[in-house]
Parts: sequence; structure tokens; C-alpha cells
Amino acid sequence: MIRDGFIRVAASTPEVRVADVEFNREQICAQIAEAKKQEVSILVFPELALTGYTCGELFIQKPLLTKAKEELKALLAYTKGSDMLIFVGLPWEYNNKLYNTAAAIQDGKLLGLIPKRWIPNYSEFYEGRYFNPGWDAPVFVSWEEDAVPMGSRILFSCTNVENLVVGAEICEDLWVLNPPSIEHASAGATVIVNCSASDEITGKGEYRRNLVSGQSARLLCAYLYANAGDGESSQDLVFGGQNMIAENGTVLAESARFETGLLCADVDLERLECERRRMTTYQTQGRGGYLFVDFTLERRFSPLRRTVDPSPFVPHDEEGRSRRCEEILSIQTAGLRKRLKHTGCRHAVVGISGGLDSTLALIVTVRAFDSVGLPRENITAVTMPCFGTTDRTYQNACLMAKKLGATLREVDIREAVTVHFRDIGQDIAVHDVTYENAQARERTQVLMDIANQSGGLVIGTGDMSELALGWATYNGDHMSMYGVNASVPKTLVRHLVRYYADTCGEKELSAVLLDVLDTPVSPELLPPEDGAIAQKTEDLVGPYELHDFFLYYVLRFGYHPGKIYRLALQAFDGAYGKETILKWLTVFYRRFFSQQFKRSCLPDGPKVGSAAVSPRGDLRMPSDACGRLWLEELKALEEEETAPCGAGRKSADPGKEQA
Repeated sequence: MIRDGFIRVAASTPEVRVADVEFNREQICAQIAEAKKQEVSILVFPELALTGYTCGELFIQKPLLTKAKEELKALLAYTKGSDMLIFVGLPWEYNNKLYNTAAAIQDGKLLGLIPKRWIPNYSEFYEGRYFNPGWDAPVFVSWEEDAVPMGSRILFSCTNVENLVVGAEICEDLWVLNPPSIEHASAGATVIVNCSASDEITGKGEYRRNLVSGQSARLLCAYLYANAGDGESSQDLVFGGQNMIAENGTVLAESARFETGLLCADVDLERLECERRRMTTYQTQGRGGYLFVDFTLERRFSPLRRTVDPSPFVPHDEEGRSRRCEEILSIQTAGLRKRLKHTGCRHAVVGISGGLDSTLALIVTVRAFDSVGLPRENITAVTMPCFGTTDRTYQNACLMAKKLGATLREVDIREAVTVHFRDIGQDIAVHDVTYENAQARERTQVLMDIANQSGGLVIGTGDMSELALGWATYNGDHMSMYGVNASVPKTLVRHLVRYYADTCGEKELSAVLLDVLDTPVSPELLPPEDGAIAQKTEDLVGPYELHDFFLYYVLRFGYHPGKIYRLALQAFDGAYGKETILKWLTVFYRRFFSQQFKRSCLPDGPKVGSAAVSPRGDLRMPSDACGRLWLEELKALEEEETAPCGAGRKSADPGKEQA
């Protein structure tokens, strides 16, 4: 059991010998021993692993069935003293009928027997010759001196890990029209295990993977799939393993086929809990008709063995990233195209600064105009130099507008802002927030008035990262008539611009776009120093790669600050230290809560990803919401991290592990 709602699970394919039950039990024990070393909490073995799946007529032989129960006793004895919850397949005779079951084992006890509900008897399968279909409602069967529940509707509930409820199904149960796992999840199961013996034929591996990942997505669960492999009879079939651990549609780990061994992964129960809570269409039926069997796990807060992506908004493989960029640009383009058609506008106005956001907004506007057959010269690209404008950004803005075919218009706002300072009594030598925001608001006024002249739309440039931090001037760059970048995080803006630079097919345009990418992010509201940008955004509010990481887990999963902090430590190991991450995480939460009033009146803009800050969509948050709970947790984290080792450092873990 790992803190922050993570749980280590495993699927194992041991080597088997058909009908050599003692050998098989020894191999299973060896895999359990390895799982102990890996600190696994839940372990699943293949279908009929204790006897072998391909025993055929031997299943009706009394010696095999008797030996299976004898070796089950030995297996139970081996697990004595271990809290690992283990599922292993074996045949089970009840009322003179044979059932294909998964035995749930922990600490030397048989907790329950899950019978296979759907018995395949087609093509290469002939299980119906030996096994009977299992039933739903649990009955109690005799085992040693105990009465053990047997039935499909048994769930195993952990008493000290919140939302850890385990259900089981066997092989074919997953492939049918109405798998038992659907009811399991509806009754509260967050982890589904599958003891399987699925043979190999051409193309089946991909189908099997899609089936497992799809079921985990549909049920918002973790799905542990253990498949039969080496040692099964090859008389007519070959079994290749292919164990999988999936979580909400993502395959966290997959074994190579035709190999035996243990496959481990850390699944995130809190992520599943959040998804189920968020999706109002995920309906539960309560516990009716189910028997819940309690079990307990030891507390051992092992290091997380799971890759934490430092850029959760950005695919890492080039092909996936290009595909994502084209899709996002197409969504942005479609949104603006609809707005142009609806309003009847044939003109658009974009303020260009030579920075990333305005570059992306201009690219999207060009694509939208092309898609509706409007001439690009109807796009007015306005550059508005003022006190902080550098030659580099000015030249890039002008050249980019020309190469994209927009109409370039320059409006120098220095004089207008100076007059405004005089009118309000602002000392031009005082470079305070008024000095900066007056420039931003003057630019917005210019854009709005030029749009009035042409009957066009002002296209907003601000991105989601800036909006989350409130890094926008209220009624300045905060305002537009349609904000095409409003749900695009800054880390993704860079890749969208680079994608366009790589695919535009024009050398000079590509060169200027690449230089924009190489320019420090800045609002350029303070005078340059020796001709260079003096005001770098990330020096003031923190690295955008950190803030986008925080933003993803706050908006997408609602994680608490401590969990986000620890995930960030792993994701950015070697790049940022504890103090740096904690500092900027605190800044993020403070700004996120205090700046909601700006997001509450955002212009329309298209949602492009799974997280957004629109007040009409994903983030219906009151402007005066209090962030005390979150900031207090961060304060406690800071105290914990700075306390001397052994000097009464407080545990951040509550009495009951929170998933």
C-alpha cells in the first residue's frame, strides 16, 4: 500500500505443467515470493493455474481434483503472515458439479471463491464438457472447518484503504455482452481482476489489449489481467501470457508475450474515485445483492513506481504530438469559423506582439479564414509598440504578419499612454502595476476600435495557463470577442507553433516562428535593458511547465496539494528541488483562488482538451471562494519538509488512508 491513493498490483504467469499440481503450486509460491519483494498488495494468477488450463478429460478425474485441494491447503499455509490479496484459478467441485473458479486468498485464509459465469463451448473451446456456469448470489461451501462464500457477486473490501474494493471475473466473462465486471463496478468495485486462459491466434493480442483497456475505461476502474502461458499443452493451442494492468483506459504495464513472470504497476485509486465522482452519468446500484468480504493491508509507504509525466498536456512521441497538434488547431479553427459565419463577419483583428500566444491566435485566424474562403488580407494584424517593445519581437511580429498574408497595421501607443498617465496623475518614471496595465488596456481599446472600423471580431490571444494564474490585465489582454487560446496550456502553445513552423512549407515563415519560440515569454511592459527583454514572466510567476503540471492535476482530478507536490517531486526529479516546487505550488494556489474573478467573465472560446477554465463549462467556481484549506495543507507540508530529521516531523497521512 502506497500513500496518496496508490496501490501496487501485479499479474503473474507462472510456468505450469499440465496436471502436475504440486509443481504448479511451487511455481505460484515462487511468484508470490517475488511479489513480496516487490511489495505487491494485490496479485492475480491465470485461469486454472493450479492444475493447468489444458487438462481436458483429466478435470473429471478424482485424483486431480483431490490434489488441487491439497495443494490449495499448501498454498494457503505458504501465504500465512502475508497481507497480499491473491487470486488463483483452480477447479472446484460443489454438489457433484465442477466449476472453474478463482480463489481469493490472504494471510493463510480462503476468503472466497468466484465461479466463472460464462462457459465457452465454441471453436477451440469446449469447457462446457467439464464445467458448469457459475451463479451470482453467494452460497457458503465447506472448506476445512470454515464456511467460505462462493458466487460471482462477492467483492473484497479493504477496511483501511478508502475505495479499494476488488471484484473478480474469469476469462470469457470479459468477452460477453454483459460482463460481471459491470455489476461489480456498479456495486463499488474499483479494481477488477481477471484470471484468464486466452490462446494465441493472429491478431488476438491487439484485440485483447483493446478489450482490457476499454473495459477499464468504461468502468472507470483498474483492470488486472493474468493470462495462461508457458507450459500449457500445445496439442492444439498455444498460450502466450500477455498480462496487462490497465487504469481508466490506459495500459500501465503489459508483459511481452510468450514469457513467464511477474508484471507490476502502481494504480491510482484516487484518480478513479475522482472520475466516478465527476461523471454524473456513472451510475451505481449500491451494495444490494452483493456480499462484501473485508480484508486489511499493512501500511508501508514505498516509493512510487510509476512514471509521472512532467508534461501531461503534451504527448511525448513525435507522431502522437503531431496528431494532437493538428487536432487542436482544427478544433480552434472550427470554433472561430462558426463564430465568423454566425456573426457574418468578414474581418478579424489580432493584436500581435511577437510572442507565442498572439502568434498562435494569428495562425488559427488564418486557418479559419482559409476554411470559409475569406481573403487573408481581411485579417488586420496590429502591432502596438510601447515602452517595453524590443526590436526582436517587433520585427518578428511584422514579418510573421506579412508572410501569413494578413494586413499589417502599426499603432504606436506611447503617446496615448503618456497622455493617459498625465490625465490620471501617474508618474511615468514609476514602473508599477498601473504603468504596466495602462499599456495593456490601451492596446485592447485600440483593437476594439479598429474592429469597429472594419466590422470585425477581436480575436483573443490569452492561454489557459495565464488565465489559471490570473496573469492577464483585467479588461486588457483579458478581453476579446472570441478567445481561441482560452483552453490551450502554455506548454502546448509552444508545440502548436512549432508544429505549424514544421508543416507550413515556407522557409522564411518557419524561421520567424522558430525565433518566436526561442524568445523569452514576456508581456514587454517594462523598458528593455540594453535592447533586450527586461521582464520575463517565468521569473515572476514561476516556470510554466510546473504550473501546467499543477493545473492538470487540480482541474482534471481534484488532487489535494500534498499529492500534487509528491507527484511533482517525481516528475521533475533533477530539474527542480523540493523548495522550488513547494514555492511555486503555493503561488499557483494563491493566484488560482484570488484571480477567479477574471475567469468568471471570460469571452467565449473553444474547449480543446480534457481540462478548461471556462466559467460556463469546466470551472463553475465562485469568484470569492476561499483557498484556506489548500494553503493550510501547503503550509503544513512546508513545515514538515523544513523540520530537522527526527525532530517530531508530522505524518501527512490521516488515520485512514485517503485514496
